[in-house]
Amino acid sequence: MAMSLTQAATPAPATTAVSAGATPAGATPVTAPGPGLAGLVWCDGLLHPAEAALVPVDDHGLVVGDGVFETLATNSGKAFAVRRHLDRLRRSAAGMGLEVPFSDAVLAVAMAAVIASHPDPDQALRVRLTVTAGSCPLGSARGGGPCRVIVAAGPLGTVADRAAVVVVPWVRNERGALSGLKTTSYGENVLALAYAHRHGGDEAIFANTVGELCEGTGSNIFVVIHDEVLTPPLASGCLAGVTRALVLEAGLAREATLPLSALYDASEAFLTSTARLGQPVGSVDGKPLAPPGPRTQAVSAALHQLMERNENP
Repeated sequence: MAMSLTQAATPAPATTAVSAGATPAGATPVTAPGPGLAGLVWCDGLLHPAEAALVPVDDHGLVVGDGVFETLATNSGKAFAVRRHLDRLRRSAAGMGLEVPFSDAVLAVAMAAVIASHPDPDQALRVRLTVTAGSCPLGSARGGGPCRVIVAAGPLGTVADRAAVVVVPWVRNERGALSGLKTTSYGENVLALAYAHRHGGDEAIFANTVGELCEGTGSNIFVVIHDEVLTPPLASGCLAGVTRALVLEAGLAREATLPLSALYDASEAFLTSTARLGQPVGSVDGKPLAPPGPRTQAVSAALHQLMERNENP
């Protein structure tokens, strides 16, 4: 039997032995975890070894990308900004018409248990919390059943000293049904990032449909214009990034509607995300930017200090 964690008050220790139980009808066993995935995976209140985690083949997140998710970073074995990430998860779910079937308290305990089960819980981990529409017909229509919730973790990985960004030929639709929602429908981002890689970059940057600077595939963009730090407003179609919000709330930047050309004209630029804590942009479309300037350095230092002193800002 797999371990229940819907009522647990403390995370399960990493040494807890958990078996996956029988394979449900229509479920696909994961015979080997993905790169870096280790420890336990939490699914709908039960903990499973990563190599035995199961996802039904009719899960709507798999079939049509019908789901939402959050990615959290850990610091010294604890997830950072849990409250903010859970708030955004519920906003995204509401925007998709999905109901998260577990309380924030249960999800927080689930994440703590998955982190604690990792062979090296004190390393920087990437915690992925996913909510899908659950088992549904093999098409766009939903089946009306309960949502499925999954928590997994793996290494966060390293972030380069500087980002090489490439502006892609596609745009974000700031008026689209999914605008501002963090959904599992990431095909657009996959293609954009592949384009950036082919053109010597490691992050892609989108404009929106009216030619305004918007965001990266998994990051928010900030530019320094006339010694002022600016970032596109949510009306541009960008995601309400958790790290972005921390920068704005600290008074280190302000929102401004910006033309795409602002990225090329900026004296400094940097990216924020769960892993990118003010990562300087080193080049745009292959054109070098100046070394990280004082504004970028100040933001990066403030974010690192915040992460060290307050795990749930």
